[in-house]
Amino acid sequence: MRLILEGNGASRGMALGRARLEQPSRFLVDETPLEQAEVDAEVQRIDEALATARGELKALRDKLEGPLAREVAEFIDAHSLILEDPVFIHGLHELIRTGRYHASAALKMQRESLVAVFEAMDDPYLRSRREDIEHVIGRVQGALSRESSVEERKIASRVGEILVSDTVAPSELVPLAEHGVLGFVLTAGSTLSHSAILARSLRLPMVVGSHDALSHLQDGDLLLIDGDEGRIIVHPTAQDLAGYRHWQREVVQQDKRRARLRDADTRTRDGVPVQLYANAEMSGDVAQARAYGAAGIGLYRTEFLFLQRKDAPGEEEQFLAYRDLVLGMGGLPVTIRTLDLGADKVDSAGLVLQDEPNPALGVRGVRLSLRTPQLMHTQLRAILRTTSYGPVRILVPMVSATEEMITVRRMVTECAMQLRSEGHPIADSFEIGAMIEVPAAAIALPSMIRKLDFVSIGTNDLVQYTLAVDRNNNELGALYDPLHPAVLRLLAHIIAVCKRARRPVTLCGEIAGDVHFTAMLIALGLTEFSMHPGLLLEVREAVNAIDAEAVRKVAPVLLRASGRESIRKVVERMRAQSRPIVENTDLVSIPP
Repeated sequence: MRLILEGNGASRGMALGRARLEQPSRFLVDETPLEQAEVDAEVQRIDEALATARGELKALRDKLEGPLAREVAEFIDAHSLILEDPVFIHGLHELIRTGRYHASAALKMQRESLVAVFEAMDDPYLRSRREDIEHVIGRVQGALSRESSVEERKIASRVGEILVSDTVAPSELVPLAEHGVLGFVLTAGSTLSHSAILARSLRLPMVVGSHDALSHLQDGDLLLIDGDEGRIIVHPTAQDLAGYRHWQREVVQQDKRRARLRDADTRTRDGVPVQLYANAEMSGDVAQARAYGAAGIGLYRTEFLFLQRKDAPGEEEQFLAYRDLVLGMGGLPVTIRTLDLGADKVDSAGLVLQDEPNPALGVRGVRLSLRTPQLMHTQLRAILRTTSYGPVRILVPMVSATEEMITVRRMVTECAMQLRSEGHPIADSFEIGAMIEVPAAAIALPSMIRKLDFVSIGTNDLVQYTLAVDRNNNELGALYDPLHPAVLRLLAHIIAVCKRARRPVTLCGEIAGDVHFTAMLIALGLTEFSMHPGLLLEVREAVNAIDAEAVRKVAPVLLRASGRESIRKVVERMRAQSRPIVENTDLVSIPP
């Protein structure tokens, strides 16, 4: 019988497939006590399961490639560290030897003990890491189960499956897609989680927060999921399937239409030029940016060079990576962001900082760079050496005060003088900008702007800091809203200040690549966007359909609106003015 389950759309698109339930916390557990003669064999069983799980993670890591490889590898490595932790392993052995527990029961007890520790932590970010424990325990339980039964399910081992689970780790998305998983239904999760962001980049439909999914679904149920509406149709009817086929045909036509935009100018319907840049961190991003006609690289994340290693990269290693980036863009402008690590990640770069109760508000971004001047000098020297290969701008993250930019400028000048004295060819002058993601920097921008050559808006953090909402906290997903009146007024303020000062301003947060917000951002005066390269054509099509003059006339109404629902209605009016041109796309109303 047809059934509709509701959730929140986290990654757009539709998928039809058979449910494949993955319930890591619901594995069968043998709680009968072991006989003494069985203890050694059970210890060997758990060791072999741990080895199997490590091998699976290593195989996943070895297969990673493309623009998301570095980010996904971070999560795989975190899980591998848990599996190799001597305390974790010793605890399992003790439960088996002393408590006479079967391996599955010992794993369950370890899970409950570790989860309790994470849940008792004050820091929201660290509490959220309990998901890592769930994923690791689930993987080992799966290895144990496969030992005893070849019929035990393997996640997404066949083409045409929809994974239904409590959560899914970011590290699993790429291999799951490679094994035929077409979409995801999660009982928990946030639309702003790492997994959701990666799913959008991979164009894998995802519905999160469908709390009843696991209790209402069985393995093999035919599902039609809609990542736009946040809806799951169980046992779809012929009419449902006809609607899906119609959507598929529309997507084919849409892709053909957008393919023609690869080399097209990006202009609004009334001729206002708009620059679309790409966010990047790997060579695959650069190739995709060039293929889709990006105006340049609006944000190059340098963190990947520092992660998963004992020592920070030296000047030469950084220089070669940045040089290849600049050469790869063939003379188009490149904006390189200085290191944006925080206390939650610095250990992987060979840096040591005190544990912080709230890393999101701690020593991160420019704060960390200024506390480690040698690290900053090394990175600045590497960046400056690339300026002889093409146009390069330096972007400083997490700025909150003018004094920070004054110090950075002085460091850039010192590094440039050193390089010239050593005979390195570098540009005569350099553009230095700040990422505005702290409300204090946004408010103080009129006085700070004199020290900046350009501005980038980091809306991911600006929204969470403005609203005091942790964007990774599943419980607060509804409160994290870029359409909050305070956020819109800050954005309008930042853009207006830059326009008056004649400084370029680019928005490089998630909403830059979301066509639901394109008309609104143009109404606020934005003409430079930076996004994941895979979203360039979609946003270009949306821009081409917008009448800039018409939507800007609505901007005062937008900024006077007092509530999110009022704002949503105004934004819908803006989008409605573009629908005659994009009426055949799969765009839907702004998600709640």
